[in-house]
Amino acid sequence: MSDRHQQTDMAESKPALSFEDFKQEVLNDYRIACESREASLLGRKEVLTGKAKFGIFGDGKEVAQLALAKAFKNGDFRSGYYRDQTFMFAIGEATLEQFFAQLYANPDLQHDPFSAGRQMNAHFATRSLDENGEWKDLTKMKNSSSDISPTAGQMLRALGLAQASKVYRENSIADAQKFSINGNEIAIATIGDASTSEGIFWETVNAAGVLRVPLAICVWDDGYGISVPRDYQTVKGSISMALSGFQIDGDGKGIDIYVLKGWDYPGMCETFAKGIERMRETHIPALFHVTEVTQPQGHSTSGSHERYKSKERLEWEKEYDGNRKFREWILQSALADEAALEQIEQAAKQRVQKARKVAWEAFLQPIKEQIANACGLFQQLETTEVGEEVKKIREELQRMADPFRKDVLVAINKALLIARNEKHAALEELKQLKSQLADENAEKYNSYLHSQSAKSALNVAAIAPSYDEEAPYLNGSEILNKTFDLLFSRYDNLLAFGEDLGKIGDVNQGFAGLQEKYGESRIFDVGIREASIMGQGIGMALRGLRPIAEIQYLDYLLYGLQPLSDDLATLQYRTKGGQKAPLIIRTRGHRLEGIWHTGSPMGMIINSLRGIHVCVPRDMTRAAGFYNTLLQSDEPALVIECLNGYRLKERLPSNLGTYTTSLGVPEVLQEGTDVTLVSYGSTLRVAAEAIRALQEVNVSVELIDVQTLLPFDLQHIIAGSLKKTSRLVVVDEDVPGGASAYILQHILQEQKGYYLLDAEPLTITAKAHRSPYGSDGDYFSKPNAEELFEAIYRLMHESAPSAYPLFF
Repeated sequence: MSDRHQQTDMAESKPALSFEDFKQEVLNDYRIACESREASLLGRKEVLTGKAKFGIFGDGKEVAQLALAKAFKNGDFRSGYYRDQTFMFAIGEATLEQFFAQLYANPDLQHDPFSAGRQMNAHFATRSLDENGEWKDLTKMKNSSSDISPTAGQMLRALGLAQASKVYRENSIADAQKFSINGNEIAIATIGDASTSEGIFWETVNAAGVLRVPLAICVWDDGYGISVPRDYQTVKGSISMALSGFQIDGDGKGIDIYVLKGWDYPGMCETFAKGIERMRETHIPALFHVTEVTQPQGHSTSGSHERYKSKERLEWEKEYDGNRKFREWILQSALADEAALEQIEQAAKQRVQKARKVAWEAFLQPIKEQIANACGLFQQLETTEVGEEVKKIREELQRMADPFRKDVLVAINKALLIARNEKHAALEELKQLKSQLADENAEKYNSYLHSQSAKSALNVAAIAPSYDEEAPYLNGSEILNKTFDLLFSRYDNLLAFGEDLGKIGDVNQGFAGLQEKYGESRIFDVGIREASIMGQGIGMALRGLRPIAEIQYLDYLLYGLQPLSDDLATLQYRTKGGQKAPLIIRTRGHRLEGIWHTGSPMGMIINSLRGIHVCVPRDMTRAAGFYNTLLQSDEPALVIECLNGYRLKERLPSNLGTYTTSLGVPEVLQEGTDVTLVSYGSTLRVAAEAIRALQEVNVSVELIDVQTLLPFDLQHIIAGSLKKTSRLVVVDEDVPGGASAYILQHILQEQKGYYLLDAEPLTITAKAHRSPYGSDGDYFSKPNAEELFEAIYRLMHESAPSAYPLFF
């Protein structure tokens, strides 16, 4: 053990408790258990009475989570599921008022700091960033990554959160002090036993064992997945038995496995403490299978467990309820008498009732103020000819017992419609109020899809590549290789990993020789498991590292799409700027051969990854510029390199590693006056070939490379081109109606390009199927130069048939 590790352990170790201190700690835990149970019971009632939309609670898991919380230290990270309320209460990162505020979807961060009302209840997060979007000192906090609902989705990010400790322990990183103390931190993933059936659970467990990272996987086993019993979920009816082959062996390979009883408070406290402390030192991952857990209210407010549990099971759950067993143990251990426990229980009920009331009043108060403002203006309009109708709107709004913000705007819109022909000063004030509320609600409900900090990728200054007179021409892969070399020397927290990326330097040699230079702990190979590769990247980025996670081919991105879409893309939004994970996903695609290597699912990607920038560089010089840009920003991005561009020659920029490619700024590659041709990536070379042929018949084409799909043409450069040409052609390798439809929507609607056209806009796409194997399969399935020529020539024929007679 290192001296630093020893010092940290000593600093965080606690002196032996006196009996009185021990008793007070136990009784405090019992208080938290009682309050958490009452919160679950009362929360369910709030849903059933209509004050909240949906409820899912952690009743039955209280005691296990209290025991786990004792082993959780500053710097550690939780990656949990939506039943961990007791754990969050116990570590001091959630209050009862905040719990109810989230249940009511209060959009004020002061009341719901987890998500500002954007997530359903029991989806927790701590705020890793300050008000400027800068990192706080995470080593001085008990951290929780932001919860998501998709089943087992929390497992993937947990892997990366744990791996970050390994990276910090193995590398000297200048700014590590805010993120780690010698890699002593552990990550805890909590999950229900039924969710262990998901493939991403098994993928994560396997990866954690291979990587040897400090990941504690805690399975709350209550015997059911909604109504489906455990025996239908897990082989042998036990996740610990099913994973017994993963048990660590004499060579130190594998994971530790512990089986605990969910009602055994002292036993769980001891096992969690010893198991997690071992993990801090050794980084050996562990499974904590917490069995015999109950679920007193069933799965959620959407149904009753009496429909699928037998009478015997329901009786057993009452007898082995964790809170009941905890109470019995306290009495048997003479730590308190019946009267003392009844006092705690009664106080818990009162405390929860008070917290509920405070949270509900805090939710209603701003809405009441909006109603008062609107109704004051309505009353002024009641003196007009439509006064009676406006009065009805006012009275209906004032009668609402549990109003929402939308009710205020609905009422204002009704009044404005009814009074549209009236002349009254209050109408203008009402319009102003509507506009003000619309702006306020846009900030509450529609902000922070992307970073709003000074480090937003859109704020990175554009620097063009420059060239010496004698600049050599290199393969595109060499341009990338030299760029990555410079970036790894500049950023000591930069990592890169993927299938075949380490030893051989990736299949296209972008990282050739760099593992040997920078070490296997920074540039490394991983197994064939795309979902958990994404999880590694997300988790490490959440802890201040700058990972580049590679997906070998664009077609394989589908395997990693779920964590990108559900987790990474929504992170800034669902925490309202409280957390960030500036992961760069690197992949390559387009124009290869065969059904499984020619996919271009760009429509799927851009529609599922809102919140992640999508960069589509036409060559490796532009790709390198994107990496330079992104590493100066604090946002995630996907960079799709051209698969057929690695061996094409490009001039070597003299400012390699310094120049930047701006996001959302298309580049006009060739000016023209007749037609605007818009595309990206490899298809631009096909377009250039068609343009050369069109020049021979006096057709002038303006060729525009959009460069990024997310964001898209922020400066409306394409609309500026249409003012000259009045004709638009979009070329895309995606299926019909894929990315081309997205591009058209931006140009025609957002840029008002529709009003600039004199002809029907055209989209030239790939066929609806994948490309067959071979050059002919590519030619007849993806846009080709001849197809482009004919489409554009026909477009010219429509306006000038004599000048452009059809000959085909």
